[in-house]
Amino acid sequence: MRSAVVKRTTKETSISVELELDGKGISRISTGIPFMDHMLTLFAKHGKFNLTIQAEGDLEVDCHHTMEDLGLVLGEALCRAVGDKKGIRRYGHFLLPMDEALAMVALDLSGRPYLVYDVKPPVPYIKDLDTALFHEFFTAFSVKGAMNLHIHMISGAEVHHMFEAVFKGVARALACAVSMDPNEDGIPSTKGMLD
Repeated sequence: MRSAVVKRTTKETSISVELELDGKGISRISTGIPFMDHMLTLFAKHGKFNLTIQAEGDLEVDCHHTMEDLGLVLGEALCRAVGDKKGIRRYGHFLLPMDEALAMVALDLSGRPYLVYDVKPPVPYIKDLDTALFHEFFTAFSVKGAMNLHIHMISGAEVHHMFEAVFKGVARALACAVSMDPNEDGIPSTKGMLD
């Protein structure tokens, strides 16, 4: 079973993540940020990952520490769950439409973190959540997940649709990348390792 449990506690946040890569899309998410709960529920459903997240943060300050640390802990859980990457497809991409919004996501579980993030929300906030914090989340997720991650918003006018397309697209691309390739019995790299 490819799964991991990761906990992180600081003076700013306390976060626990349980991730099962070969799941059914079952999730229990509680971050204290309702819109993020919605996005991570979509992520689990569309990636077919079983995902449990319990987070508490200093939301009375703002959402920054919680959003960033969610990315760190989820990324670390992914890295642990995928293990030595033997037999995986490694690469994944998806073009995800959500009404007028269209997100393109491509990723490589290369072991070398790098984020290209081209998302320009039409408004600075979703309720009281600063939309710039999604960049912080995906930066942390790509670093701890040890992946090269490209997220491009090709079109979009409604901010909810845009981020829904992004999270579903990341989930679908990641599901492909972590899936087992029947034609690959080793590490999918000429170097013999992904690190």
